[in-house]
Amino acid sequence: MLFEIDTLSSAPIYGQIAACVRRAIAGGALKPGSKLPPSRDLARELDVNMHTVQRAYCQLRDEGLLELRQGRGAIVASGRVAPSARLNSLIHDLLNEADTQGLTTAELARLMETMR
Repeated sequence: MLFEIDTLSSAPIYGQIAACVRRAIAGGALKPGSKLPPSRDLARELDVNMHTVQRAYCQLRDEGLLELRQGRGAIVASGRVAPSARLNSLIHDLLNEADTQGLTTAELARLMETMR
């Protein structure tokens, strides 16, 4: 299943939905031009508010990963999205894991600096 969310996670649901799409793009499961489920249908499937799905889709649009068009829905952007999608996915996963472990962004940055 492309979309899996954890309602017990501290990560917001819209962020989890966006992360699922990023991973699918980075992993090649979603290719440029692929159409995502309409927000209303996905919201019903995940049992979440439609605006939550729309927020995830808008975030991905702002990152350049999706195109949102009235009547066409959400489509994976064409062009060179794979490298940035993979990096975005890794960064979001890292930030979520740091949050789970109680690390601040500053602490995470210091930890990353020590690894260089």
